[in-house]
Amino acid sequence: MSLTNHDIIETTAWRRHLHTMPEVSGEEVETAREVVRFMRETGPDAIVEGLGGTGVAVIYDSGTPGQSVMIRAELDALPIEELGEPEYRSKIPGKSHMCGHDGHMATLAAVGRALGRERPKKGRAILLFQPAEENGAGAAAVIADEKFAALTPDFSLSQHNMPGVPFGHVWLKNGPANCASRGMKITLTGKTAHAAYPETGTSPVSAVAALMPGLNTLSVGTVLDGDLVRATVTHAAIGEPTVGVAPGHGEIWVTLRTSTDDQMAALVDKAETMASEASAASGLKLEIEYQEVFGHCVNDAEAADILRAAMDAEGVSHEPGEGFRASEDFGRFGAVSKSAMLFLGAGENHPAPHNPNYDFPDDLIPIGAKIFLRAIRNTLG
Repeated sequence: MSLTNHDIIETTAWRRHLHTMPEVSGEEVETAREVVRFMRETGPDAIVEGLGGTGVAVIYDSGTPGQSVMIRAELDALPIEELGEPEYRSKIPGKSHMCGHDGHMATLAAVGRALGRERPKKGRAILLFQPAEENGAGAAAVIADEKFAALTPDFSLSQHNMPGVPFGHVWLKNGPANCASRGMKITLTGKTAHAAYPETGTSPVSAVAALMPGLNTLSVGTVLDGDLVRATVTHAAIGEPTVGVAPGHGEIWVTLRTSTDDQMAALVDKAETMASEASAASGLKLEIEYQEVFGHCVNDAEAADILRAAMDAEGVSHEPGEGFRASEDFGRFGAVSKSAMLFLGAGENHPAPHNPNYDFPDDLIPIGAKIFLRAIRNTLG
């Protein structure tokens, strides 16, 4: 299983094509259709469509019993206007591949090219193009899909490109790799009043004023391997922009972030208790909603060792590096398989993910592909 120059040229061109047609989480219909078209040319043994919505699994089966190794990439883009000026810039206003998922898909396509020519000697390799990573809904939806039961892998492997890390150098550590996180919306409802007679209403001002600094006190730690807990207020609103009405409505939006799912459960309990006490003290109705719920991403030692052995064999430099506070819903696959994610350096001065001038470095495609191909070969023969 090896890549040719032709593979690299064609998958690079395909990456740039995907870059022109970004679709955000849950809307990846055309992207999925394009994945099926391109990957069918590699001659897989099966393609499963509609996983968890728009997900696609491309399967290369040896025909001999053995383990299953799944490599995962993401289909979705971001609701960001691209400010860079590549020839292949986004054609969709307000949407762009500013996280490199187009490059991750192209890396899997390169892997598929090699697997199409030479199957594993045993077991099967599964290339998963997962929907809705950016909002944290995709991996859970794929796993819950009844079609996934027949695909459940023994090992799940993935990558994310990482600006700030030297180009082509990998960070890979055991244990916590990405935080659990969720968006928490606290709504406080009272009763408006004339500003001259505020005592006739029920105002959320005191509760909001107490909760904004109070939630921040829940934050402790700075290192992902330790007891990192973060409650970050991202938005607050009270009433309407008028001087004649004392407010009867307030909102606080806060991001909760922890090293592990257990820590998240404890943080949720503390934040909800704090909100409940503040609302009760002011006689307010309390509603709490959650969005973009991500589980933790924890690298299994055996799965990580498979990637390390592959990098050693291919001459890719690596070190444990750091975990990242940003969330990544790949961690959900750790509940059904031994999983590990590596972080592939995009360059120390490369624009950061989600920046409007970010672009995936094409030269990472063959580096990522050869790591995954070697991991498959070492595991499945």
